[in-house]
Order: sequence, then C-alpha cells, then structure tokens
Amino acid sequence: MKYLDEFSDPEVAKKLIDRIHAATTQKWALMEVCGGQTHSIIRHGIDQLLPDSVEMIHGPGCPVCVTPLETIDRALAIAARPGVIFCSFGDMLRVPGSSRDLFSVRSAGGDVRVVYSPLDALRIARENPDREVVFFGIGFETTAPANAMTVYQAQRLGVRNFSLLVSHVLVPPAIAAIMESSTCRVQAFLAAGHVCSVMGTAEYPPLARKYRVPIVVTGFEPLDILEGIRRTVVQLEEGRYEVENAYPRAVREEGNVPAMEMLADVFEVTDRTWRGIGAIPRSGWRLSEKYRAFDAEQRFEVTDIRTAESSLCRSGEVLQGLIKPHLCEAFGKECTPRNPLGATMVSSEGACAAYYTHRRLELVDAK
Repeated sequence: MKYLDEFSDPEVAKKLIDRIHAATTQKWALMEVCGGQTHSIIRHGIDQLLPDSVEMIHGPGCPVCVTPLETIDRALAIAARPGVIFCSFGDMLRVPGSSRDLFSVRSAGGDVRVVYSPLDALRIARENPDREVVFFGIGFETTAPANAMTVYQAQRLGVRNFSLLVSHVLVPPAIAAIMESSTCRVQAFLAAGHVCSVMGTAEYPPLARKYRVPIVVTGFEPLDILEGIRRTVVQLEEGRYEVENAYPRAVREEGNVPAMEMLADVFEVTDRTWRGIGAIPRSGWRLSEKYRAFDAEQRFEVTDIRTAESSLCRSGEVLQGLIKPHLCEAFGKECTPRNPLGATMVSSEGACAAYYTHRRLELVDAK
C-alpha cells in the first residue's frame, strides 16, 4: 500500500540506524513534539535501536494531554446541564476532570455524544433546534481548520443553538517555552508533520536561529522518524541549526493557504494554559470577535472554574520531558489506562499510555 509498507521496510530501517550510529560521536537529547511520533517510537522500539548517546525526550504534543484540567471541568459542567447535547471526539470521554469524566456525565443522564467530525455536531444542532449543541474543540493546528470551518458554517447558516468549547494550542510557542525553561535539556526537535501540513514551516526558522537548535519536520512511520533523527544528529554533529523538511510528501513550506485563511478569520491568538506546564503567552486560539457568539465558555458562563491537579500525578514533568513516564511513582499502580490519574495515561497519544501498552512488563518490575 502506497506510503505505508515502503515506510516500514526493515532493511531500509537498518541502513538508517547504521547511518545514525556512524554519525554520532557525542551525547544528544532530541525531543519529538508529537504524541503520534512518541507512540511510533515506543511501539517500534526505535529509541532502543539508537546509540546510547542519543536520547529521545517525549514532548507535549498530545492534544488531549495538554488540555487543562479547568477546561475539562468546564466541559463537564456544560455537558451536565439539561437541554444540552455535548459532542466530542471519543478520546476525550475518559479524560479525568477533578472528580469525574464525560462518561460519568453520560451515565448520569447527560446527553454526551461521540462524533467523528465537528460538522456532525453542526448537523445535530440543525436537527435539534430546541437544544443547545456544544462541540469540544481541542487540539493543535491540525484539527483547528475543521473546527473553524464549522463555526463559519454555523454563522452562514444561522444555526444559533451551536457553540464551540475551544481549547486550541500552538506548537511554536511551546517550543519557545521549553527552550526557555531552566531545566531544559533539549538540543533539537522533530517537528510534527501534520501541524506543518497546515501551517507550513515559516514559523520555525526564527526559533532555530534564536535557540540554536535544529528542527526537522518529520512524519510518523518508522522510516520517517529514523530519517528525521538522522538529519537532526547530522546537524548537531556539524554545529548547524536549521529547519529541514523530511516529510515533503505531506508538507509544503507555504502550508495549506486556504486553511490558514479560514483560521485567521475565525480565530485570534490568545494566552493559553497547558495542562502540566502552565500558562504560555500567545500559545493558543480563541474565537475572534466576529464569531464570539459561538463561544461556549461565554454562553454557559463557565469561565470562572478553577482546579488543582492530582498530587500523585507527574504528567506535567512527563509533558515537559523532565522524566520518562515509568519514573512516576503512580505509573502502573494507582495510574493505569483503566484508572488514569492524568491525560497522558488515558489519551491514545499520551506518553504514559505508550509506555504502559508497550513497555510496562519490563519497566514496572525494573523500578
């Protein structure tokens, strides 16, 4: 199958691994930004095939994981209200809030529905004009265009009983925040290919120059990731800090121009809180003034909800690349996919879930 089998070829993988070993003469710490890349690395054992001197640090690129706890609690408060149909992608239903999750709200009688597109939620709103329909819009730049298009369509069609609970975050400010942390060990980044397929690569050269770090745009198949690592190591060894596109089959320098125009119309940049990390200036989107009537936070008056994280959960340190998931004392004990303390364990892209699924037998016993 095109773009699957040929990017998982074990013979080519071995050649790339050999080239990485041959190029490496020093210790390097690389961060893969995307949670999808993290799962691919752990599932295929890529990190175990690299030289001992090349460390992969798992970044905050899981959209479910970085959605702040207060936003989850706002979603729960809205979903529990009579007359509301709350729509979400399935991976958000088990993310724990302060005391429950969306599954619990549904079991208590709330009308919580799993949809496969925000346009499904808009259709439900048109079919139920006497109900308020809310879509939980989370994620990075990848999912934002579809959410923007849905709000645009709601306004164009005059669907006033639809609103969007927005929790969109942006990758470049997160890279800057990581590099400016006093505990930062990251020396290079594998940038998320799907984000760059929307936004292009123009935002990354200033970051590479300012922080003197190579940034390589990378895909998600094993060979994509290995080639991204190889290019990053070569840059580090040569003392270069440039932006390279190792995912040209999906990413163009200019990005998806119509999608970016839609985003600029519907959203505006704002400060955002990231779960486990804290507030990052100008690191997210909110609905622009033109579309503010579709803002669920304003419509349901839930902006004043404040929360506190579990004292046992160390997902914030995992998201910042300070510890590996299995070094959290609750990993595999109090915290499992069946009973997650934090979003990094419940999300399909979370680093903790990846370690639990693919490494728990070797890691829990080794602690």
